[in-house]
Amino acid sequence: MDQFTAHKERGWDLAQKGDASGAIACARRALEIDPNNPEVHNLLGFASALDGEAEEALEHYRQAIAIDETYFEAMLNAAEVLIHPIGDWDAAIAQCDEALDYAETDEEIADCVLLKVDAFVAKGDIEEAKRAMKLIPEGPFDNQTYVFLIGRAYYELGDVERAAPLIEEAARKDPSHADSQYYLGLVRDDQGDVRGATEAFLRARSLDLVHPAPPWAPNPEVFAIIVRSVIEKLDAVLARYVHEAEVYVVDIPGAEFVVDGIDPRTLLVLDSPPLVEGGLPTARVFVYQRNVERAAGTVDLLEETLLAALEREVTAVFLESPAPDKRELN
Repeated sequence: MDQFTAHKERGWDLAQKGDASGAIACARRALEIDPNNPEVHNLLGFASALDGEAEEALEHYRQAIAIDETYFEAMLNAAEVLIHPIGDWDAAIAQCDEALDYAETDEEIADCVLLKVDAFVAKGDIEEAKRAMKLIPEGPFDNQTYVFLIGRAYYELGDVERAAPLIEEAARKDPSHADSQYYLGLVRDDQGDVRGATEAFLRARSLDLVHPAPPWAPNPEVFAIIVRSVIEKLDAVLARYVHEAEVYVVDIPGAEFVVDGIDPRTLLVLDSPPLVEGGLPTARVFVYQRNVERAAGTVDLLEETLLAALEREVTAVFLESPAPDKRELN
């Protein structure tokens, strides 16, 4: 094996293991040998995205495509990072359309269409998302991952009837897949199966708990400081309810909260104790770091994600509810 190939393969191996910095180092060594290799730029993009550097990842993906205009994998990777965390949905849709021109297999077509559907859903254009779903090949697919992804897409479009059997199958065939278990909980909850939903949510919670934090994640002490700084940035009308709140930062909701009906992937929960006559409502704030990191996708968006979550939750609990109590935020 030559030195270039050794660096590249080592980089992918480290990236798959979650070692973003190690993968970047290997990719840069490979790039020194062959600066115009599209595969290395794709690797650098993947590792940069893993490291929470979305804009840098996009730059490398686009460089890979500029070198090889038929580089299908880099196109999909670029579309994915454009959807989340960058949030440029029109650019993501355009990138998916470009990738479709080069898609050959049913799996490749499905990859393009599913990402396009994700972008339309994030954009709030459900009708266009439904039209896009009609392009999904019938299959069957060799890779069972597509069963879940198609089921998830139908669920996000509000078609629980079509989503349910696909998600049930995906969860049954791969019980260690956290997303399948989580969506199984959502489906069962919509079907009125409270116990079945709780069991699936508890499995998803257990799987999420053992999933490693992203490489860019701050330590709990730093994250707690971020939470406090976000509370200070709340609008004065909202801040008065949580300015003196007890704040608790933990990885994910406890099992007992999930059994009580809290979504295992909720970002935060406000627990408001009984009101003292004539007093101002107070609260305890439980913030779930791993869930916030998943929603943010990059360290630069942590504060923005937390602020939006707090604004919605304080409004729901103290300004919209006649009787403040424990609420969840998805």
